[in-house]
Amino acid sequence: MQLLAPDIMDEARHLTTGLLGVFFGVGVLLWWSGWRGHRFWIVLATTVGAGIVGLYSGRAHNLQPMVAGLLLAVAAGVLALALVRVLAFLAGGAATCLLVRAFLPHWNEPVIWFLVGGLCGLLLFRFWTMALTSMSGALLMGYSGLSLADRWGKLDAVGWTESRAAALNIVCIVGAALGLFIQVLQEHRRIRRQWEREEEQALAEIAKEQLDHRNRWRRAWWKWVDPRPFRRAG
Repeated sequence: MQLLAPDIMDEARHLTTGLLGVFFGVGVLLWWSGWRGHRFWIVLATTVGAGIVGLYSGRAHNLQPMVAGLLLAVAAGVLALALVRVLAFLAGGAATCLLVRAFLPHWNEPVIWFLVGGLCGLLLFRFWTMALTSMSGALLMGYSGLSLADRWGKLDAVGWTESRAAALNIVCIVGAALGLFIQVLQEHRRIRRQWEREEEQALAEIAKEQLDHRNRWRRAWWKWVDPRPFRRAG
């Protein structure tokens, strides 16, 4: 199984330099902060994917492709966050089926592996989202980076993907693992900062309650003292 397919690379290297740069930047953002902005990425991916499906399937339903794509993209974008668990189930099942087909082809039970992968995607939603975004970012950076190098005349991107498939697979997997580690570390730091803020707020509330209790006790004690003997003479 080739993570960087030569046929896709052949199509990607014909894109403009600006578009390849945009794809590379999106890949870096996905790889670096996929979980932190996962709601945005889920809505964006669902909207773009639904728009593309609408453009290609509009004519089959006697609709203008632009109208069908726009309406389907808006509807999918609005429903994306509500169906995020369903998308996680589908993505987990599809990824598990692809991995099993690539590494365990003799275990030909796609329905079982799809259900197992989907359930794992639901139970480990945060970890699965981090892994999926880091792998997607690594693949985007790989395709766009090699395509840019091909456009600048540094190497033959298609030849590289054909002759160095195993090495590129290892690079993509290591890069995805590194992105996953970075995202886990960022989430750990975010949770620790949140705990520290909550602890500071709790301590501040306790100190405020103690001060209010002390002030109430002083006011209650002062009521028993007759202030008339302390009035100034004359």
